[in-house]
Order: sequence, then C-alpha cells, then structure tokens
Amino acid sequence: MAPVNVTKICCIGAGYVGGPTCAVIAFKCPNIQVTIVDLNQARVDAWNSEDYALPIYEPGLVDVVKAARGRNLFFSTDVDKGIQEADLIFVSVNTPTKKSGVGAGFAADLNYVELATRRIAAIATSNKIVVEKSTVPCRTAESMRTILEANSKPGTRFDILSNPEFLAEGTAIDDLFSPDRVLIGSLQTQEGKDACEALASVYANWVPRERILTVGLWSSELSKLAANAMLAQRISSVNALSAICEATGANIDEVSFAVGKDTRMGSKFLKASVGFGGSCFQKDILNLVYLSESLHLPEVAAYWRQVVEMNEYQKRRFSKRVVDTLFNTITGKRIAVLGFAFKADTGDTRESASITLIRDFLSERARVQIYDPKVEPAQIWLDLQEACPEKKLEDIQKSVTIFTSAQEACDNAEAVVIATEWKEFREINWEQVYEKMSKPAFVFDGRLLVDADKLRQIGFKVTTIGRGERL
Repeated sequence: MAPVNVTKICCIGAGYVGGPTCAVIAFKCPNIQVTIVDLNQARVDAWNSEDYALPIYEPGLVDVVKAARGRNLFFSTDVDKGIQEADLIFVSVNTPTKKSGVGAGFAADLNYVELATRRIAAIATSNKIVVEKSTVPCRTAESMRTILEANSKPGTRFDILSNPEFLAEGTAIDDLFSPDRVLIGSLQTQEGKDACEALASVYANWVPRERILTVGLWSSELSKLAANAMLAQRISSVNALSAICEATGANIDEVSFAVGKDTRMGSKFLKASVGFGGSCFQKDILNLVYLSESLHLPEVAAYWRQVVEMNEYQKRRFSKRVVDTLFNTITGKRIAVLGFAFKADTGDTRESASITLIRDFLSERARVQIYDPKVEPAQIWLDLQEACPEKKLEDIQKSVTIFTSAQEACDNAEAVVIATEWKEFREINWEQVYEKMSKPAFVFDGRLLVDADKLRQIGFKVTTIGRGERL
C-alpha cells in the first residue's frame, strides 16, 4: 500500500499547540486544506475575528493567520465535519496533570485525548491517519489504537502516529518555520511506515528531509518527555548554583558564562531565574516520575522529582528573600510585580513563577500591584483564585491591583519585583520610578534583566538573583 497523499487535515484543539502548528502547515502548504476544530465557541470566534484578536499571543502568528485564513485555513466548532472530511487528524487537546484519583499530582489526565479518540472512531467512515500531537505519557498511542480499533466501522482503518511538538513559546513561529527536527513515530509495520511517510511528505514542503526523523512509536513519545525533562534539569541545576553564588559572593552570570563556553555544554538554558514555568516542563517531568514509579524504578523517579522540587525551592527562596530584605515584614506594604506570564513574548501563565510569588506575598498580607503587557486581567484573577483557594475573589481583589503600565504599577510601592523578562522592563524610566516610590526603594531582579549598578546610582537598593553582593 502506497503512502496516502494528504490533501485535507483536521486538527482537534485550537490551543497553544494546535493553533500555531496547523496555521503554519496551512501557510506552507497552500495545496492542503487545514481545518482547526474546537468545541469552545469563544476561542474559535477569536481565531476567526476580523481584527485578528487571536486567543493566544505569539510573535508572527497574526501574519501567518492573515495569509492563510479563508484560503486553506479554517477554524470551526463543527468537529464531526472536520473528522469526516480529513485524511489526517491531529489530536492536540489539553493533557493537564491529574488533580484527583490514581496518580494525582503526577500523571497526565488523558480524558480529553480519550474523548477525541472516541469521537474520531464514532464519526469516521473512511481510513484516517490519527496523529498524537498532545504531550502524553509513553504508550498512550497504544491506548488510542485500542479504542479506535474496538469502535471502528467495518472497512475503516486507522493508523496511529506520534508527532510531538518541540516549540518554545515566544519563538513558536520561528521554531515551526525552521525546526531543529520534526519527530514522527510509527509502528514499524509497512502500514505504519506508509502513514509516517504521508505525514513526512507534508512537512517536507518546507523542512529539509534530513531534519525529519522517523522512529518507533514509543521512542517518539518518550523523546518529548526526555527533551523537556533535560532542559528543565539544566535550569534547576543553574538555579541551585545561584543559591551557592548568593551565599558566597559569586556571580551566577559569570559562572554560567564560563560553563557555557565548554563546547560539550553550550550556553543555552543556563540563565538563572526565579524558576521555570509553562505548560510542559513541570507536567512532563511529573509524567516521567509517575512513569518511573509505575515501572518500579523508584531511584529514577526520585532523580527527576528533584528537578521540580528545586524549582519550587527557588521560588520560595526568592519570595523569602523579598520579605527578609524588607525588614522581615511586608504586611501592608505595596509590592509591584512586573510580569505575570511565565516568560516573555507570550500571554501564557501556566505554572508561572509570578503566581507563586504573589500567593506568598498575599499570605504575608502585602498589597500587590501587577503589570503584564500581554496577560488579560481575567486570566490573572482566575490564576490567583486557583492559587489561593481559601480566599474569596473579592478578598483577593482588595489586596491586588492590576495596572496598564509598569510605571503606574510601581507608583508608591516599597519594592519592585521583576518576575518576567519582558524587554520593556529594561527600558523603564527608572529615575521616574524612583521618584514615586516609598523610600528606601527596593528592586528584586528575578530575571537578571536590569543593570543593578545603574539602579544603585539612582538610589535603589537592588537584589539580583544569583549574586551575593550586599545591599
């Protein structure tokens, strides 16, 4: 059987992965019709909005959608029609960490993956290639295949592929245009290899063939977890060293630079910070921990768990340093938190360090003043309510104010905490900020973003993560 010539693609899930990925496929493959479906009407409406007020912020995404939408890129809530018409279906739904039941706090919740898989089986009346795009535990594809085969109609065949995404939010469009690699996992049967080639041919429209890696199904699934775990491990390693730097008077920037010059190491992911966030790192490591425990490998599980524990320690350590520096109390004091997204150039707040810091400040009864250029106030309130379940939203809102500029957020504050590395925070008029702050005025740089010496010349008391200088 020859590989299928893919002319119609359906993506189930219009979120951070499915939306940008399939928008770029449509942009690069004008001969392929791409339909992104989602049951969330408001989200689909945002993707279809006339003013391109897209539901997610990603540099370059609007230009891609403008070029392809209405030509060969479509957004719809008609999931069944998308499934019925497609040759190839991406399953790109949310797989959050379970909050209850077996594996709570570690295992991925595959409810949405199963629901999508059952829907495909119920609707499809012709052969389909089903591609697992969500980040999932090893051997999830096997469960999907079992469901599809048990519920398929006579004469209908399903081939399962794993095609994990390796996007970094903030650079996702560049990553999609020029990926380090595209990984496709399949069963090593002839049918599996033919399905793999069908998807590889789609990517080959713009990705050099040598960057399209074809592997076994289980290797593909595990590679995604492994890549994220090892990147997070580097961050936790450098953050652990930042604590030593602060205790000894060393400078983590200098240490990272020296280590990164080793060609065996390289310099990427060696920047100390208040902690990593995002939808993938913590979730994927916890997935790996759960997988290791399920396989009766407790030492392996403990090893990976420590990466997450170090990240939590780094956030606790930073918030404690703020309290200690402000004369051991922040009760009633105004703390400006600059940045709520988990990193710059995205509006994503999942597992953001800012949420943990603000929760800690609120527990000390501080008054928090927040500014982020891309995160909507509704999202901030939602995240803070989830982080502080014991408090009513009205009580949180009495202690937290959201501002529309960094300058306003800093007015009358005792301290400024830089929690996200937005470029605009480098360009703030710090002299003006200093004038309007309570004195002594403190700056806590959790992202190694600002010039501490210049701020000290203005009059600020500056604490920088990973540096042991005294105030």
